[in-house]
Amino acid sequence: MADVFLQTLPFFLIIGLGFGAGRTGFFTETATAWLTKFVFYFALSAMLFKFSANLSFTDVFDITFVAAYLWATGFVYGLVLMAAFLRGTSIEEASFEAQCGVIGNVGFLGVPMLTLLMGEAAIGPVMLVLSIDLIVFGSLIVILVTGSRDGTVGAGILRTVGLGLLKNPMIVSITLGLLWSASGVTIPGVMNDFLDLLGGAATPGALFAIGASLATKRAEHPMVAGWLSLSKLGLHPLFAAFACFVLFPVDPYSAAVMIAAASLPVAGNVYILAEHYGVAPQRVSASILISTAFAVITVSLVIGWVSGLYVP
Repeated sequence: MADVFLQTLPFFLIIGLGFGAGRTGFFTETATAWLTKFVFYFALSAMLFKFSANLSFTDVFDITFVAAYLWATGFVYGLVLMAAFLRGTSIEEASFEAQCGVIGNVGFLGVPMLTLLMGEAAIGPVMLVLSIDLIVFGSLIVILVTGSRDGTVGAGILRTVGLGLLKNPMIVSITLGLLWSASGVTIPGVMNDFLDLLGGAATPGALFAIGASLATKRAEHPMVAGWLSLSKLGLHPLFAAFACFVLFPVDPYSAAVMIAAASLPVAGNVYILAEHYGVAPQRVSASILISTAFAVITVSLVIGWVSGLYVP
């Protein structure tokens, strides 16, 4: 377990470096926003495109895996929704709390970290988790919030959801990569070197950007944020394991990757949506801050546990 902690520590040290740069003002909010945009639209997209271009659709898509992850995530989503409703919160706030309880930082943290720690074979399951989070639950939050405000779910909401997915560079890069793979054309040497160089900036850039963005967040609403962090770091991987080993016969390696991905801290894009809709941004912000702080320990524990579930 100590070895796994030491392997994950460099990732969190870069996050800490970004946090320090943000807190001291050396890296401003504007600088953080531009770095995040560079990573999101260019570096991470290059990494995801190259990964998916070397996979086939059958390498990525596994219906049993999808069913297990949907069940686990949907179950925890429902638990957090129910807890929020029992406290008397609105459907808008409850939906954002549920989002915090299940949507992890798979894109910026999970893709680089899990592929390095668990091997390149992890990229298929990780991309599947990322795709489900973006397509299913990313759409669900928009439908719940907009539908609760409008009182109905109309064509306008569905159009907004569809355009949002088409504009998401992670979805676009994975799709284009799979299409390239299906074409059977080998990536030219110069293009491969270009993708390696640009994609290589994704890991340090994303981790630094996570830390710098955390510097502006405050631990307000600590009780609720603590519960949401517990849900994300503890309940989500726990029920993912239950789904994989009890309800669905998921391959041990893929199950291990899913559980590790489910253990990641709350994603920063949940805060962006909360700010956009003006729904509980401080609560979401605190959940991101607290879950990321505790993830230094909990993610190492989970990865250390799941590494014994399969033969490397």
